[in-house]
Amino acid sequence: MTYLTEERRLIQDTARKFAMKEVLPVANELDPVQGDMPMALRDKLAAMGYFGIMIPEEFGGMGLGCFEYCLVTEELARCWMSVASLIARGNGLIGSSRNMNAAQREQWLRRMARGEFLGAFSLSEPNAGSDVANITCRARRDGEHWVLNGSKYWCTFADGADFIMVLVRTGETIDPARKHLGISAFLIEKPRGQLPPGVRGNPIPKIGYFGWRTYELAFDDCRVPASCMVGEEGKAFYMVSQGLEKARAHTAARAIGLARGALEDAIAYAKQREQFGRPIGEFQAIRFKIAQMATEIEAARQLMYFVCDAIDCGRRCDQEAAMCKLFASEMAERVTSEALQIHGGAGYTKLYAVERHWRDARLTKIFEGTSEIQQRIISDHLLGRSEA
Repeated sequence: MTYLTEERRLIQDTARKFAMKEVLPVANELDPVQGDMPMALRDKLAAMGYFGIMIPEEFGGMGLGCFEYCLVTEELARCWMSVASLIARGNGLIGSSRNMNAAQREQWLRRMARGEFLGAFSLSEPNAGSDVANITCRARRDGEHWVLNGSKYWCTFADGADFIMVLVRTGETIDPARKHLGISAFLIEKPRGQLPPGVRGNPIPKIGYFGWRTYELAFDDCRVPASCMVGEEGKAFYMVSQGLEKARAHTAARAIGLARGALEDAIAYAKQREQFGRPIGEFQAIRFKIAQMATEIEAARQLMYFVCDAIDCGRRCDQEAAMCKLFASEMAERVTSEALQIHGGAGYTKLYAVERHWRDARLTKIFEGTSEIQQRIISDHLLGRSEA
């Protein structure tokens, strides 16, 4: 099967040139000092249409598929994973649009496509990460509003976003096996650079994923209009589940981009770094490392292409998407570590981008479902669901 049509190659090439010209210099300047992505870069991403790749044309988006989304993502992640993640703040929430009513779609999607309405996603809590059904942050109805109280964790872009999509518990369930029921989603609009009224937050000190901040949030009588509930009350768990295949493909694309950046940097370094009178790229040990790295990257990419094609064709692929996310993220950690090794001591400094790729690659094994969660999904498909 030919995945890369002429149109897709053009999209890929355009994104590659954009990333190398506009993203890489900014990343090299700001990541070492943990600086924020500048608004000028966000505006350039918006001008390219990258926030609306999967948003339908009727709402001003490109109307393309997960395949094109992941092509662009890989190119951006090759330069800075944070930027590849930023475009999900429009595209990544398109999965929720099927649960929006007509007025909400009209109100929000056009602005998303233009990059004027970018979101943060607040699901995790101090005691609820992969165990989504264990959410305890609550909302109670008060006339035409809901009042939110509780704590959230790992909310990236909470300050810079135009809205926060938050999942909270609005109902009770007696059956412990059905804790996933009673969880609802709210889209809370807010000014950029601020948190919503009734919400306090502190940035979490991270070892990577710089360019923006990740927050711990406290909701204290945060009032939200009832019209901002997305989807059916108590059914947000299913809404989130619907978008997991695309989210995992997107994470695989980010991991592949990181690994490719590390590989390309390692090749360049191996050609110019000399030891014992010749470039280290002439030594078999280095050459075989690079060959193995390139092979693993291509294997992950082809699996990602298969998953993206399945998603765009409407074929269920939750098992394959889990495999793709698992393999790509584990591969990225190995490849970036090998690239750092090729750089030797220089790789353990902030003078080379390889340490950024290495730090960020480690995160891909954790967010959007840990490697262990992916293994659970895959093994449940193969062996049947386990209660352990």
